[in-house]
Amino acid sequence: MKSVILCCTDSYLVVMPTADQPKITTTAEMWDVVSDQPPSAKLVVKVLEYNGTLTQSELADKTRLSSRTVRHGLTKLEEAGVVVSEISLSDARQNLYSLKIDP
Repeated sequence: MKSVILCCTDSYLVVMPTADQPKITTTAEMWDVVSDQPPSAKLVVKVLEYNGTLTQSELADKTRLSSRTVRHGLTKLEEAGVVVSEISLSDARQNLYSLKIDP
């Protein structure tokens, strides 16, 4: 597993990619990185692209994939630097996932 840097702000905790992850600045670059991922991970990206920030359970509902499959896809996408997670302020037991595109 690749190392990550945790950055804490006033309202949430963000998992920042390390230098060995590519900096993704456009949607096209994001899809180039995602092209090597399994179909379930690609579906997770598409749902995040359409809906914005979601929890793992919301992703499972919207994709109709099992929670375990979604979790596996999210792990792969975080390692690839495509997805970033932050702790939910409304429920600290849950993470919020969103696409990581740096302008």
